[in-house]
Amino acid sequence: MADIVTIAIDAMGGDFGPQVTVPAALSCIDAIPELRVLLVGRGNAIRDELKKLRRHETESFRIVEALEIVEMDDKPSAALRLKKKSSMRVSADLVKEGRAHALVSAGNTGALMAISRFVFKTHPNIDRPAIIASIPTVNGHCKMLDLGANVDCSAKQLFQFAVMGSIIAQELDGIAEPRVGLLNIGEEEIKGNDQVKRANELLRASPSINYIGYVEGDAIYTGDANVVVCDGFVGNIALKTSEGLAKMLSSNLKKEITRSWYTKLLAFISMPVLKRLRKRMDPAEYNGASMVGLKHIAIKSHGNADAMSFATAIRLAIEEVRTNIPALVGQGMAESRIQAAMREN
Repeated sequence: MADIVTIAIDAMGGDFGPQVTVPAALSCIDAIPELRVLLVGRGNAIRDELKKLRRHETESFRIVEALEIVEMDDKPSAALRLKKKSSMRVSADLVKEGRAHALVSAGNTGALMAISRFVFKTHPNIDRPAIIASIPTVNGHCKMLDLGANVDCSAKQLFQFAVMGSIIAQELDGIAEPRVGLLNIGEEEIKGNDQVKRANELLRASPSINYIGYVEGDAIYTGDANVVVCDGFVGNIALKTSEGLAKMLSSNLKKEITRSWYTKLLAFISMPVLKRLRKRMDPAEYNGASMVGLKHIAIKSHGNADAMSFATAIRLAIEEVRTNIPALVGQGMAESRIQAAMREN
């Protein structure tokens, strides 16, 4: 049997709380024998969901009481200072104390970042943690960061994001030398703001990164780059725009399919193709963003995730535990700093 992996789940987080987090956790436990789950939140609410599913606490999943909840509109600073007994904070504390290997939450992104950064701390060679996630492309997916943790980033921080993204693509996607691109308004050297231009220089001078230069927004989806680097302002807008576009295309496709008996017939004939396309573009397949750069693992799920989608975030946490992502990122950042010092000397 593989080593036991214990995940602390903020059972109250997200738009649906235990209605989603509990069945998602149970589905993962049923599929992964070595998984143990700590369901953190209001015990009565969690037990109500367990009753609906005709389940009860076992060795594989336990309830950890936490009466407070971080609401989606809470300010990160307030959640950090005033809600020290929230399900999100207790989940982080369980990881810090060594009772769990990682936490997963669908709650307030800003609050989760603030709490995780305060409780877990960043590695010595990392200025700020970043949010990284998989984005579907024409031939698979790429890793993109930062997706909203840092609105303004220096060139040095963009360089750090590139190193962290490259390490994660190597370890989680099995790519020996991930192609790293820096998101910009054009591929020409003269384009971009000062931070992007300086980051471009740092990346070109780094022998540890397979840097391919500037990439434009469309290259996020072409698969030219395995890792796309940007600040959190740009990254979050790109992500939300993509999600909106996917919803619009899906809605329009449904309208066209049901327009007449003829289009319904064509849709029926094309159903195998449509099902494969839907699976490739299904947000549930890509749910789960990692707050990389921290000394422990924190995974952010979409707030409106369903049980299937939230289970994907749990599996990502398990994968990061098994590959020991925080330690590898810390080691990689230290090596990059040593290489930079050698070049300066």
